[in-house]
Amino acid sequence: MARKVLITAGAAGIGREFARAFAAQGDTIFVCDIDDNALAEVQKDIAGVIAARCDMSKRAEIERMVPDAVGKLGGLDILINNAGVAGLTLPVEQYPPDDWDKVVAINLTAMFHVTRLAIPHLKKSKAGVIINLSSIAGRGGFENRSPYAATKWGVIGFTKTLAMELGAWGIRANAIAPGAVAGDRIVRVFQGRAQISGRSMDEVKAEAMSQQSIKELVDPKDIAALGVFLASDAAKAISGQVMPIDNDRQRV
Repeated sequence: MARKVLITAGAAGIGREFARAFAAQGDTIFVCDIDDNALAEVQKDIAGVIAARCDMSKRAEIERMVPDAVGKLGGLDILINNAGVAGLTLPVEQYPPDDWDKVVAINLTAMFHVTRLAIPHLKKSKAGVIINLSSIAGRGGFENRSPYAATKWGVIGFTKTLAMELGAWGIRANAIAPGAVAGDRIVRVFQGRAQISGRSMDEVKAEAMSQQSIKELVDPKDIAALGVFLASDAAKAISGQVMPIDNDRQRV
């Protein structure tokens, strides 16, 4: 039976790979995103996907989006909280408070709002699953990226709490913690590190690769494949866990 899947920030990057992977399983997919062009593209790219605009920094939009998604899907079985932003690359003493608030709002508070609205519907499912996107920054400090690290640690605490609260309904909650993922975002992160340190992009990337056993960026398709596994019956005994996918990153 086709499962009903809601993916936040699902129109591009890792989110689109999640949508593609679950659609390949025969599931029905609803994605939200703030990027109108990406929303149009994902509907062309993945047959049958339902797409809608939502600004995850605005509670009112989330409170409209989740009921809309559940209504169009006809229920909800799998929630993938993928939305997040990287924030600026600056030390704490120089970090603009407004940007701190933005990162916290999107990376953590929005996840809370989407999840609290989704839980009543997941409780009606026979296979309820929540997958939250954390990061390697959620298991270590992250120099010059304080709000990102703080929120990704928060995602892990939130996930473990959800697993404890929802296990009685058979709902499993896990977090995925990617390392450096191939795509536009890691390029911007490397650019920020290069700017603040005065080093070249090549030097910054080389340093990042030196801190992991496998000298590659993580393929977003592999993250999506991990999500498919965590949502499957093969993972029916896995909940409250943080699943690294980081090429054996030794430090953030």
